[in-house]
Amino acid sequence: MDLPRTDMPLTRRQALAAFAAATTGAASCARPGPADVAASAAPHAPPRTTAMATPDRMPTLFLPHGGGPWPFMDLDAMGQTASYVEMEAYMRQLGMVPPRTPDAVLMISAHWEAPDPTVQTAARPPMLYDYSGFPPETYEIEWPAPGAPEIAARTRDLLEGAGIRTGADPDRGFDHGVFVPMMLGWPDADMPTFQLSLKRGLDPREHLAIGRALEPLRDEGVLIVGSGMSYHNMRGFFGRVPTATDDSLAFDEWLGETSELDADARDTRLAEWEQAPRARLCHPREEHLLPLMVVAGAAGDDPGSLPYRDLVMNTHVSAVHFGAVSDEG
Repeated sequence: MDLPRTDMPLTRRQALAAFAAATTGAASCARPGPADVAASAAPHAPPRTTAMATPDRMPTLFLPHGGGPWPFMDLDAMGQTASYVEMEAYMRQLGMVPPRTPDAVLMISAHWEAPDPTVQTAARPPMLYDYSGFPPETYEIEWPAPGAPEIAARTRDLLEGAGIRTGADPDRGFDHGVFVPMMLGWPDADMPTFQLSLKRGLDPREHLAIGRALEPLRDEGVLIVGSGMSYHNMRGFFGRVPTATDDSLAFDEWLGETSELDADARDTRLAEWEQAPRARLCHPREEHLLPLMVVAGAAGDDPGSLPYRDLVMNTHVSAVHFGAVSDEG
């Protein structure tokens, strides 16, 4: 795998290109193919309100979506199959986490930033292959799930009501931060799904406030999912940071401790995440961590847990669930 010089920063584009290069020229894909898987927010938000929980209240989830379109590639050719066995098993069980089938899934993907939080409003969102250099079959993936325009409008209303300016995008497609976990968790593509962008600037307090505004959706049958990575240093994934395993473990332990705190203490620590052990070594740029802030804000007083913890490409990664009854016992 031909990577850039070690004395130069490794960008996400360079790393994904290197990740893809190992599979180029493969005669066939050993993994399941598509047919097989068939406004501005105030930095200091208003005080949290306590919502009345209902028996079928949806949890909120933060999950790692892995590297590129990995479920649809020949990972054996890269020597990476073992890295993704547990991640795939976790994603295939996503439909069992909520207490009932959601009415819709709201995805906050690390791969969409906009000047204001922007809602995907298409009734039938297209696919967005937001990567380059991967095998041809990864540009033929289809997950034709319906959108959720009415719930998207409700999402905007909640945000605007909290003083958060929003946008709407009728053309945005499902990026790989959405279709990778959703294709594994809901392979029948029958789950209404729509996206909400991150807000440029990546202020953690703003994203916690966005989540707090969206908490009522949980009692309206909407599963809120943040899709990113708890560790996201591309140089570390590709062996260019000798301490990556230890860095990611230290941050992962902090994340586990933080998720179990009461809501006020948890949100304070998340707002000040750069003070966590080895924080910037794990997240040179924090776009893959910010979806966590949204789902934590929407969690209200619900406790968090880490039901999935794994070693992926020699780094520790985790998923965080808030208010998921199945994770508590």
